[in-house]
Amino acid sequence: MRVLGIETSCDETGIAIIDEKKGLMSHQLYSQVKLHADYGGVVPELASRDHVRKIVPLIKRALQEADCSKEDIDGIAYTQGPGLVGALLVGSSVGRSLAYAWGIPALGVHHMEGHLLAPMLDEPAPAFPFIALLVSGGHSMMVKVDGIGQYEVLGESVDDAAGEAFDKTAKLLGLDYPGGPLLAKLAEKGEAGHYRFPRPMTDRPGLDFSFSGLKTFAANTIRSSDGSEQTKANIALAFQEAVVDTLAIKCKRALKQTGLKRLVIAGGVSANKQLREELEKAMQKLGGKVFYPRLEFCTDNGAMIAYAGLQRLKAGQKDELSAKAKPRWSLDSLPAV
Repeated sequence: MRVLGIETSCDETGIAIIDEKKGLMSHQLYSQVKLHADYGGVVPELASRDHVRKIVPLIKRALQEADCSKEDIDGIAYTQGPGLVGALLVGSSVGRSLAYAWGIPALGVHHMEGHLLAPMLDEPAPAFPFIALLVSGGHSMMVKVDGIGQYEVLGESVDDAAGEAFDKTAKLLGLDYPGGPLLAKLAEKGEAGHYRFPRPMTDRPGLDFSFSGLKTFAANTIRSSDGSEQTKANIALAFQEAVVDTLAIKCKRALKQTGLKRLVIAGGVSANKQLREELEKAMQKLGGKVFYPRLEFCTDNGAMIAYAGLQRLKAGQKDELSAKAKPRWSLDSLPAV
């Protein structure tokens, strides 16, 4: 089976073609970073309009790269949610319309399931069951994964997600959009020991996350600092250490609670070098293994949607004719495959 994947949940237009035997055949991605940079964040209406402009040319380019035509496509998977409703409607409308015109099934995919399964695009792929830490711009959650569609959410954000906290703190430091990667880069110049930030919600039981207080602590620290570049780097390092330590503590807690030895980390924040190093050390001590996507598949992309869609389309799942967007959608409500 060969599937065309479409991702338009936020500010990246991702198109990919995957074959169950040949693997990933094509991967096209257009980022709207420059479009939104002047505004310091994603402007939903501009994002939707840019998806409209880019989606069809990217689909054509993906077909050319895969050296196949519409007759070679057996199904279409598109991001149905969660995300920005206007952006989601672009991908779902185009995906569902193409499927109808081509006479093939279409299926809406959960964006976070796409991230969760992204490490499956490479070898060695993690075997079920495992614990998944999903950390992206809008979501932070800990999930016990027994199989595709067999998800138990153990904890999630009660306010700001880790990615949001990175971006907002970066903005307070005067960094451009998107701020998370720039803050991580600035942290590399920081000197440890100058600041100590709190590790939120680690002093109580449970696996939920809260990063809004950490962001406020960073804002107060920045406001009372001398504003020098070295001081900013020191603050960036202390902030990053706090987020990484918090995520690592929660991961170890989830693994101990479930008795599992496999950890998957996915989503945009999974590209953070310090987070990967910390979790590698933790899993070595626990005698387990950590898996994560290659860097190009950490952020939003069509390949992860194509893969997740392929698994469900193979199982006979498909959507009705109407194209719907689900800006809010619980991960543990998905049917098992």
